[in-house]
Amino acid sequence: MDIQFAKYQGTGNDFVLADNRQGQYDGLTTEQIKKICDRRFGIGADGMILLNNREGYDFEQKYFNANGKIGSMCGNGGRCLIKFAYDCGIHASQYHFLAYDGVHEGIITPEGIIKLKMQDVNKITNYHNDYILDTGSPHYIKLVSNVMDIDVVKRGKEIRHLEEFDEEGINVNFVEQLEDDEKIIVRTFERGVEGETFSCGTGVTASALICFHNDNGFNEVNVKTLGGYLFVEFDRIADERFENIWLCGPAEKVFEGTISIA
Repeated sequence: MDIQFAKYQGTGNDFVLADNRQGQYDGLTTEQIKKICDRRFGIGADGMILLNNREGYDFEQKYFNANGKIGSMCGNGGRCLIKFAYDCGIHASQYHFLAYDGVHEGIITPEGIIKLKMQDVNKITNYHNDYILDTGSPHYIKLVSNVMDIDVVKRGKEIRHLEEFDEEGINVNFVEQLEDDEKIIVRTFERGVEGETFSCGTGVTASALICFHNDNGFNEVNVKTLGGYLFVEFDRIADERFENIWLCGPAEKVFEGTISIA
């Protein structure tokens, strides 16, 4: 099978995207997607995304982890898909699309920033002084100092494989809050990739909600990742209630081509 693809990245979180509006790639297997995402034997990516038709929406996002298995919501992937949809000729002032966790909105600003509206969050669980919440994918948040000195793979893997998380997996974020309380640094161990990624959109979002700086009302948290800078806008309504959550940042096409896959 020949697959026409484009590779995009959002702050170093990279994805293989394919226009599947004709359904020509519906038959891709787990092993084929895993090979496509392999950085030595394939294109190389943190995941693969199919742009699908969906009645009543501008498009549908179907996301696969790098291990080839169907994934949950991917924030940076969603932002890359919005840019890919535009490049495929789907033009809208505000996009309305369906993903794993429900309906999302997207905007491309005149400055080229891709803004993705995330689902509301209504629950945060305290776990041994760390935090667990779902921003379309499940996330574990651990506040640390000197985050750049952390062995993210070793410590992230330990938490991800704790008995209570092992079966479904959980994404593990190590977060340092800077002296300027509107800025944080986030490093993430991602399930499905089973390693550290340069950036994780749902992880950045979860980390920003934990590190709010306004008790109630509008917040904007600026986030540094290994791959660059993002910002998260949201309204904090109550202790565990967050609405109007927008993940914002760049998304760029790296290259495009055709791959033959057996």
